[in-house]
Amino acid sequence: MTTVREPASLRERKKLRTRQALAETAVSLFTERGFDDTPLDALLETVEVSRRTFFRNFRSKEDVALTAVKQLWSTYLLALEETERSGRLADAFRDAMLATLDRMDEDWYPRFSATLRLIEESPSLNGHSLRHCAEMQAEITRRLGAPDSLEARLIVEFCVAAWRCALDEWLPDCSPGELPRCVRHTFATMPRSLDVEVRPAAGPPAATS
Repeated sequence: MTTVREPASLRERKKLRTRQALAETAVSLFTERGFDDTPLDALLETVEVSRRTFFRNFRSKEDVALTAVKQLWSTYLLALEETERSGRLADAFRDAMLATLDRMDEDWYPRFSATLRLIEESPSLNGHSLRHCAEMQAEITRRLGAPDSLEARLIVEFCVAAWRCALDEWLPDCSPGELPRCVRHTFATMPRSLDVEVRPAAGPPAATS
């Protein structure tokens, strides 16, 4: 389960509640009305906060929509710091992800799956998500302490691709307990996937006299 330090002051607790209300309402509202079709003012009116309050918590509409994704990767970076870094880089990546998923609470999973669907449906949100993913990928590579080599860069790319494939397997049902299984399955499949062969295309049917 995700553990969050209880804010010390009343002001901090109110700020946290406002941030949570914005993030949770954003996913619900964008899912109902569509991300691109829902203006930021509609979210602010629903939560009853001002633009000034919103921008003290989030940088943009895209930023609040991706809260569940960003929670995942911020927790992942913490888990990565605690993961044994000897051995195969792919194993370290996988183990940190499994540790991360173990820390996420049950309320996070439906918000995360809903966010993934929003990303698929919105080009602007998808672009924002890709930029965030690229930033996280660079940070993960740095924290893993991997050598600056073609092999290391390829492995990190493969790991990110394996994570995305795990999400594709998980998304139809979105059962919280199934996502770790999907991660284990895709990472176990990754080595032999490089040996998959392309079959020759069938030629045109032979002419008959």
